Amino acid sequence: MAATVTTPVVFDIGNVLVRWDPCPPIAAAVGEERAREFLADPEFDFGRWNLARDAGEGAWVDAETTAVAAFPHWREAILAYRQNFRLSLSGGLEGSHEIIRELLAAQVPVYGLTNWAAELFPMAYEVVPVLHELVDIIVSGVERVAKPDPRIWTILAQRTGRPLRELVFTDDSVANIESARVAGIDAILFEDPEQLRAALVERGYAIRRA
Repeated sequence: MAATVTTPVVFDIGNVLVRWDPCPPIAAAVGEERAREFLADPEFDFGRWNLARDAGEGAWVDAETTAVAAFPHWREAILAYRQNFRLSLSGGLEGSHEIIRELLAAQVPVYGLTNWAAELFPMAYEVVPVLHELVDIIVSGVERVAKPDPRIWTILAQRTGRPLRELVFTDDSVANIESARVAGIDAILFEDPEQLRAALVERGYAIRRA
């Protein structure tokens, strides 16, 4: 009989455990069409700006002040994202939560590793109660380094107490998966809970098949 696999599994959170969409919180203030124009503006580059917040680069209020000064025509949109952040989170990934509970029942240590601004992260616990059951969660905004920066993997190894080759990691970002694989981690690109379940079963974890 094959030995039970207990290699720790590390989950990204946004769009793996909870759906994240920056449009609704901004649209609540400026309307959906204007929100989408803002998010698509290459000069402002919301993705880059938000990643800097996730990496803990300065206080939110200071970042907002600087952004509004540089892009006054986007003032309402810039301020609305944080003010209405809860609207960016929605369900629909409960299948991933079930996988976590099955892994824990099989005595598999489960961790979280997320790009998330430190002051906004507490809301995640409200939307994803299963987070309370994880062994530990590495939050980029707290650590001041965000995926795919290779330094995050050193932090992960320290927090899990395991060599990176002894971890399995799942994330919906191709860049993050590629960075993890370069670091020596067995990384699974997340597509949906059923695909992740199949990938974990293939690796020998004692969870039910899809």
